[in-house]
Amino acid sequence: MDLLRSLPLGLYLEQPETWLHKLDPRVKLIWLLSFLTSYVVANNYWRVTLVVILIFITLLARIPLRVWRQQMGWLLILSFMVLSIGSISPDGLGVSYSPRLPANQQVLQPLTTETKPAPEIVDSKKDYKYVIFHQGPIKINRRSLDLAISLSTIVFTLIYSTNLYLLTTAPEEITSGMESLLQPLKRFKIPVTELMLTLTLSLRFIPLVLEEIQNLIRSVMTRAINWKKLGLKGGAKVWLIVIEKLLENLLLRAEQMANAMVVRGFTSPNEHRVKWQELKLRIGDWFAMGILIVFWGMRIAFGTDF
Repeated sequence: MDLLRSLPLGLYLEQPETWLHKLDPRVKLIWLLSFLTSYVVANNYWRVTLVVILIFITLLARIPLRVWRQQMGWLLILSFMVLSIGSISPDGLGVSYSPRLPANQQVLQPLTTETKPAPEIVDSKKDYKYVIFHQGPIKINRRSLDLAISLSTIVFTLIYSTNLYLLTTAPEEITSGMESLLQPLKRFKIPVTELMLTLTLSLRFIPLVLEEIQNLIRSVMTRAINWKKLGLKGGAKVWLIVIEKLLENLLLRAEQMANAMVVRGFTSPNEHRVKWQELKLRIGDWFAMGILIVFWGMRIAFGTDF
């Protein structure tokens, strides 16, 4: 088991380098925020469109099948489960729907001495049906289906858009892009550089945590512990020892990282700044920003739900 490579979400793809990798991290971050905010007060047609756009971007970027099949496959299954469960769930209205007109095609008229022609009958069966499907205990109506589509598309958009950003953006690029966008906050004496340094160290520390967890799990598995003989109390003691060892190793790694920064003469982020890359908007970045304007124009014109 390799936790550093088997995790389905949140991994950075170094090779092959796609056109998404070459985009400026600030542009990708603005696109990510657009995906995360455009579904607010949007109709279901737009939310389904967001799912299609994300899948289309993945295919257009030519991300290897082995990568997005593992990441998108489980997410599609989860979204489909949410769609299925939400569509057959009660709509919460508590109102039994009944047609306003009688089901038969005849309307009783009062008896009169004169014989009048029968009034024109309007068929009560219209194309609109509130209950879309009803077979036994399974009942799907329009409100439950709308809620199911909304929930499933939101789950997919939130998770996969963030994952696609992490998949094509290195941790250093993420922090440098965020620092560049948050520069105006320095006027309010907010330590933007210190916050970004903390974020960089946190992102760098995550692989170390996974490595320590992986090593401890392997050490427990190689000892071939008979968990049935230990019982519940004995098993709990073993896992408490493992957790204690994990925290001890993580604190040791953090201390080593701090000592490495001190040895290199690090005093403050402003005096010892490391330029990971030069942030410069290129032709592809400007083209992506132009498409973003079209994206929001379509969202305002066709995606608003009022």
